[in-house]
Amino acid sequence: MADQRFIIEMGMGNDLHGENYTKAAMRAVENARQRSSLHILSVPGIKRDALRIVVTIGVQAPEQVDPAAIAGLFGGANVTVRVEKGGLNSRHPETGQSIVMAAAAIEAFLPAQR
Repeated sequence: MADQRFIIEMGMGNDLHGENYTKAAMRAVENARQRSSLHILSVPGIKRDALRIVVTIGVQAPEQVDPAAIAGLFGGANVTVRVEKGGLNSRHPETGQSIVMAAAAIEAFLPAQR
């Protein structure tokens, strides 16, 4: 039987001065994590090691995000990180420096429960 998604949470993060896409992405993930709590993992019969997490990051330069750094935020859980074109850059008209904004979606899946 297929896994069932039991939580999805979104977040936004940015890097104001360094144009660092990984930093903005990590902040977006942390922003999403701060609003979620996985109390279901304390229910008897639910196996924590069955938890599967999918993180989707949207930034303007996906190739500049380090997926391993994002996965590392979850402390060894079964994590898949996808980085796609999205987010937003806001360029300062005089300096040319960009504020990098990242969007993140965290989805948590468990095997179907009976």
